[in-house]
Amino acid sequence: MNQQQAIRILMLSPCYWLLDPAARKELIREFCASYEKIDQEHGQKTKEGELQPHLC
Repeated sequence: MNQQQAIRILMLSPCYWLLDPAARKELIREFCASYEKIDQEHGQKTKEGELQPHLC
């Protein structure tokens, strides 16, 4: 996920608009880092066969 995608998601929250620009930047960085960590963990589980893909 890039920063533009994170901003699009975070802008949907009213809390995002209450933050000052420096706090928003920090939130975006943390959001991207969390997403990347989860994405990597999900990819590893899929490769190891622990997590089976499913259809919605």
